[in-house]
Amino acid sequence: MTRRVFITGAASGLGLALAREYLAAGDEVILTDLHAEAPPAVTGLSGQWSYRRLDVTDDDDWAAAARAVDSLDILINNAGIAVGGRLDATSMESWQRIVDINLLGVVRGCKTLVPTLGRGGRVVITASAAGLVHAPQMGAYNATKAAAVALAETLDAELRPRGISASVICPLFFRSGLADSLSGDDPKADEAARMLLSKTPLTSEKVAARSVRAIQARRLVITPDALSTATWYSKRFTRVPFLAGTRLIGRVVERRG
Repeated sequence: MTRRVFITGAASGLGLALAREYLAAGDEVILTDLHAEAPPAVTGLSGQWSYRRLDVTDDDDWAAAARAVDSLDILINNAGIAVGGRLDATSMESWQRIVDINLLGVVRGCKTLVPTLGRGGRVVITASAAGLVHAPQMGAYNATKAAAVALAETLDAELRPRGISASVICPLFFRSGLADSLSGDDPKADEAARMLLSKTPLTSEKVAARSVRAIQARRLVITPDALSTATWYSKRFTRVPFLAGTRLIGRVVERRG
């Protein structure tokens, strides 16, 4: 049976890779992003798809999406940005922007479109391993992604009685468009994050393929790579050594800064 899938931040990176996975499975995909018209990466897709402009911080855009979409099977809140830097180097404007996109953008999407999901539906949130384990100089990003994990866990508890599950995708560094969104107030921290995002062998395509399988299995927390799984398990089961390690990283970063 063909499913209808709605994805935010779908013109590049993980959102686009997830769209390709669902299109290859024969599903109908509604891709959304900030571009006024579908960019070439989207227009080159095969399968049953449509595109609409959607700014996840804009209530009017969400209201228009609600009028256009009467039913969904899978809602994927994927749009997000990255902000690096120490707390004292991150402006309140940067905090407000990342909270509005990474957290409130997801809240708007869920409030608007969860009512279109029927029994068997799925709500998906793209977070990050940074929502599970919290490295230094990433306070704003860590906080919004941890909030996204908490929101997914809350939604899963609320929606399971209606036959709807929630999943939250928590990969570690992988190659995607996230590096282009880095917009913090600490250039050194942003540059370090760009290097990590560009050097990793993990790709959006691998994360998407593994995540789609886990979404189908109704897994709540999805760690789609070995390193994100290892770091999360380390925090859960060997907390004292884990905290010693993060504090050591903090000291090393402070000396280099």
